[in-house]
Amino acid sequence: MKKILLTYCILFSGLAAVAQDINFSQFYELPLLRNPALAGLFKGDIRVMSAYRSQWGSVTVPYLTQALGAEIRLPVSPRDFLCVGMQITNDIAGDSKLGRVQFLPMAAFNKCLREESHTYLSIGVLGGLVQQRFDPSQLKFDDQFVNGSYTPSNATQQTFKTQQLKYWDLSAGLSFSTQAGEVEFYVGGAYFHLSQPKVTFDPTNDLRLNKKIVLNAGVNIPNGMQDMLTVYADVFVQGGNNQWQGGILYKHDLKEMQPDEEQRVSISAGSFYRFEDAIIPVVKLDYNKFSLGVTYDVNISKLKPASQMRGAYEVTLCFRVFIKSLSNKFDDTRCPVKF
Repeated sequence: MKKILLTYCILFSGLAAVAQDINFSQFYELPLLRNPALAGLFKGDIRVMSAYRSQWGSVTVPYLTQALGAEIRLPVSPRDFLCVGMQITNDIAGDSKLGRVQFLPMAAFNKCLREESHTYLSIGVLGGLVQQRFDPSQLKFDDQFVNGSYTPSNATQQTFKTQQLKYWDLSAGLSFSTQAGEVEFYVGGAYFHLSQPKVTFDPTNDLRLNKKIVLNAGVNIPNGMQDMLTVYADVFVQGGNNQWQGGILYKHDLKEMQPDEEQRVSISAGSFYRFEDAIIPVVKLDYNKFSLGVTYDVNISKLKPASQMRGAYEVTLCFRVFIKSLSNKFDDTRCPVKF
């Protein structure tokens, strides 16, 4: 019975979430979904980020979310650079396969304010085409129940004018990054869904994608030559709801890095917290140009009696690389911060 109740809770929350945004536990690995102005804040010239998330698989049809993002840094002056790229996401929820695919090109300009402290002010935009769809053939309707029992051969009278829709979306953000001694940090803010596009499958309704305001922060604190403490945090408000999430990662290099060395082998461990929703342990491995992260959501929300505290697992894979032809043109601007 608990599983049935949880399934209905998730179904109805998923239908309401058509007008909300997806969210990853390893949000720090998907910066374009946090704030398009965080593009370019990494060590390298090219970064490719991917993520796979499966949620509620222990109690119902899993909610699946995939993401793929890419950035490339291009010099426009001795100290300033432009970052361009793309963010793609695919989200599938429940029996109806309620889903959304986003194709969002991105551009960000990073202006150097102070060379000595690697201080940058960045502005970014993210926008493109979004497609939503669902499959009603897997749903059960009240007129298919006969004498209290479901009969799949009993045709439903429920009809749908359309099972998919397309719309354009646009978001923008600002960020400030700098270095104080050996400590690096950034703060930023973004406004998502500037036009609040219409996202209803019924053209007679006026359901809008709620605007979202996000505040971001991150700090790197070195501890000796081979260790680093990193703190990430986000706060966002959307559709009358607010949420905050954050946590820490402690990284240890398995070998001492030389100042000009790019090859890194390190392991990180830590924990994140999404307010009144989940505690999220994380393990991350960096091996040269690649990094692999794994998290598991320990559900602590009101659904935990039915879910038995089982939430979601998530895997991320990132690739960062220097391109000699680019790096030689703006060697001093390679790393405004090293996140």
